[in-house]
Amino acid sequence: MTAGDGNILVLNVGSSSIKYRVFSLPDLAQIDGNKFDIADHNYTPHIQTIIAKINNIGAVVHRVVHGGADFIGAVRVTDNVLKRLETLSPFAPLHQPYNLAGIRTAQSLLPSAPHFACFDTSFHHGHDAVFDTYALPVHLRAHGLKRYGFHGLSYDWIASQLKTHHPHLAKGRVVVAHLGNGSSLCGLQNGKSIDTTMGLTALDGVPMGTRCGAMDAGLLIYLARNMGMTNDEIENILYLQSGLLGLSGISHDVKILLAATDPRAEFALDVYALKVAQAAAALTVSMGGMDGLVFTGGIGENAGVVRDKILMYLTHLQPFETLVIPTNEEWVMARDVRAEMASCT
Repeated sequence: MTAGDGNILVLNVGSSSIKYRVFSLPDLAQIDGNKFDIADHNYTPHIQTIIAKINNIGAVVHRVVHGGADFIGAVRVTDNVLKRLETLSPFAPLHQPYNLAGIRTAQSLLPSAPHFACFDTSFHHGHDAVFDTYALPVHLRAHGLKRYGFHGLSYDWIASQLKTHHPHLAKGRVVVAHLGNGSSLCGLQNGKSIDTTMGLTALDGVPMGTRCGAMDAGLLIYLARNMGMTNDEIENILYLQSGLLGLSGISHDVKILLAATDPRAEFALDVYALKVAQAAAALTVSMGGMDGLVFTGGIGENAGVVRDKILMYLTHLQPFETLVIPTNEEWVMARDVRAEMASCT
C-alpha cells in the first residue's frame, strides 16, 4: 500500500449520525461527503450505502474521541488497538463505544482495506505537566487520571489555516473557541496546543448543548449521597440533560434558543457566553496574553449573536484580532493517514 493508491474514506460514527468524507490521493482533494442521521445503532446498512458510492477505497480512517496517553497521530487499527481503546470508553461514554462499533462494522465490510484511527486527544500531547495534572494523590494519577483535552482534530486544522493564511497570528498567542454541541477552547502558541479547557473526559470546561461543563465536584457527592441518585442517573443528567438544554428548559439547539421569546433562552445563552469568555481569559494566563481569538464549530461559525455576547465580556483585554474559520477535521485525518501510509512504504 502506498500513499498514491486509491481514495481515503473518512468515517465519523456517533450515537445518532454517521458523517463521511472522501479524499483523493495524493492531493487530498475532497471528492464526496455527507451526513446520515440514524435512529438506531445498526451502522451496517448506512456504511454499506457509503461504500457503494465510492470507487477504489485505498484506506479507511475513523475518528476516535479518546486516545489516552499512548495513541498519537494516525494509528493502524488492530485487535489489540481496539481492546486498548475500549478501556478508555468510561472517559467518553457518549462517543467512544460508538466510534469503536463503527470501526468494527467498517472492518467487516471492507476487510481488505487498511483501517486507521485518529484521535481528538492527540493534538494536546506534549503539554507541560503543570497544565495537565490534577491535584490528586500520586497513586490515583498513576492510573492515567490527568487532563487530555479534546477537539484536537479541529484545533489542528485551525493551526494549519493560521499558518497558511494568517502567519503573523500563527506565530503568536491564539485562543481557539470550538463551539458546538460539544464546546471547548484551546490556547495555541506557535501553532502548538499549550492548554485547553476539557480534561480527562469531554464533560469538563464550558457548558455545551446537553453537557454541564465544569462544576463543583462536591455536587456529585451530594447527588449520590443526599439525593440517592445512581451513577447511571448522574451520568445521564450531566451528559444529556444539562448545558444549554438544562439552563433553558427549552432546547440544546442555539438556533431554537435565538428564535425563542422565552427569557430562559436568552439566560442560557448569556451563561454560555460568559463561561466561554471566562475560559478564553483563563487561557491568556496560560499563554501570557492573546493576539487573536478564532471561532469555529457550528455555533462559533454561524451564531454571530453568541460571538458578540462573548466578545462583550472580553473588552477589558488588550486589542486582539477576531476570526471565524470553518473547521475541517476530516481533512486533518486524511492528511495524517497519507503521511502514515507514506512512512510504511
